[in-house]
Amino acid sequence: MEIWINPACSKCRSAVELLDDAGAQYTVRRYLEEPPSAAELRAVLGRLGLEPWDITRTQEAEAKELGLGAWERSGAGRERWIEALAAHPRLIQRPIITADDGSAVVGRSDDAVRDALARGAGDGPAEG
Repeated sequence: MEIWINPACSKCRSAVELLDDAGAQYTVRRYLEEPPSAAELRAVLGRLGLEPWDITRTQEAEAKELGLGAWERSGAGRERWIEALAAHPRLIQRPIITADDGSAVVGRSDDAVRDALARGAGDGPAEG
C-alpha cells in the first residue's frame, strides 16, 4: 500500500492514524515534495476509476489562477487536466491510497480508508 499525503492536512493525518491502528504495511509519499508524473497520475486515475477533474481541488487559489472552472471535462480535455495536476500537485485531492489489490481510493473519510484496508493491506508495522 502507498498513501499520498500532505502532512499539513488533517484528513491525511487521520488516514495515517487509521492505517497505523490497523497495523497496515504502507509507504508514505509526500506528494508535494515528490510530485507524481503525468504517467503516475494516469495509472492512479485508472486504479481509482475516476477522471482527473474528479480528484482536483478546484477551490484552491492555483486552480482559480489557472481558470480550471472553464476547462473542458471530457476525453478531449483529459490530458490538459493531468498535466496541470502534475505541474501543480497542490491541486490533487488527498489522501490517495493505493491498495494491494490494484485498486485505489481517495481516503477523505474513515470509511474510505477502511475500504482500502479491506482490499488487502499487508499485516505488520507501518513504514514511512
